[in-house]
Amino acid sequence: MLRFEKKILGTLPKCYSLAEIPINGERSILIAAEKHDACYLFGMEGNKKATVWEGPGGVMSMVPLPGESGMFLATQKFYSPNDASDAKIVLAAAESMEQWSVKTLVNLPFAHRIDILESAGIRYLIACTIKSEPEPKDAWKTPGKVLVAELPKELSLYDNRHQLPLKIIRDDLFKNHGYYRAEKDGVPGCLVSSEQGVLFLSPPAKHGEAWLEEQLLREPSSDAVLLDLDGDGEQELVVFQPFHGDTLKIFKLRSGKYIPVYELEEPAPFLHALYGGPLCGRQIVVFGHRRGRRNLMALYYDSRERSYKTDVIDHDCGSANVLCGNNGEIDYIFSANREIDQIAMYSVYPE
Repeated sequence: MLRFEKKILGTLPKCYSLAEIPINGERSILIAAEKHDACYLFGMEGNKKATVWEGPGGVMSMVPLPGESGMFLATQKFYSPNDASDAKIVLAAAESMEQWSVKTLVNLPFAHRIDILESAGIRYLIACTIKSEPEPKDAWKTPGKVLVAELPKELSLYDNRHQLPLKIIRDDLFKNHGYYRAEKDGVPGCLVSSEQGVLFLSPPAKHGEAWLEEQLLREPSSDAVLLDLDGDGEQELVVFQPFHGDTLKIFKLRSGKYIPVYELEEPAPFLHALYGGPLCGRQIVVFGHRRGRRNLMALYYDSRERSYKTDVIDHDCGSANVLCGNNGEIDYIFSANREIDQIAMYSVYPE
């Protein structure tokens, strides 16, 4: 059991994306909107520090630039899967706390998830598009892509007229929604979730080699995370199914195949927010769903009862994304409670 204390930090219409960023020697939290609204900067205690931009919004992902202060990449103009033809990846930089520059790094229609992975001293930008072409609503006839680029240290060379070149490594992933940074068997990489299942991708161990691809699951999936919940030394695969679905399953690797060992009893419509990692000294999955009861919940393994358990963190909030960690004093959960336009912070304590 865990105890949660909620603090409402403010409002932001259709708040959606979260990221941690270092700036001026301090850790801060970015939160940005899905629709035509702002991106804000908050302190680790929940105090608002700056407005990064007032628009255009459509921010599905943000990621700090490694080794830099006050610099991050973000997607913009992805307003929905059917309104993302003008989506792009931008570079934002703090000239001061009150003044930020934002410039285009590359135009990428339907850009949904981005991250920066490092291997053999090289930084790679990885970008996932949810589909490829404009379509009627809910048609889903075109697949999404996974694209990569070596990310040079000097990004001032790129702008709207001189764009960062991207290379396609997969172009066959329908409803290409889920992305989560992961480590598997000591190898750093990421999980990509789509109608084709859950794919583990890892950047080249040596420069010039191909990306590693491993198919973990072949069932339609929306999001996934790998972590050792039960403490047996092997990672479980926690998956939302299907696309924007209502089913959470836990899989264990048995004889080279992932086998389901747990399913959330009550359906959770429109599963979306997902974190897997340490909280209060144990491995926890934090997840939220955006329809029905719109709960934010914690999933963990009870070693005494030898079973998976859930705690409700908050009701009727409809979290789109969460960001979890420790600020030096307490463990926390920042949540973009999209369905009620609420930015919230939950302090987490062991019961």
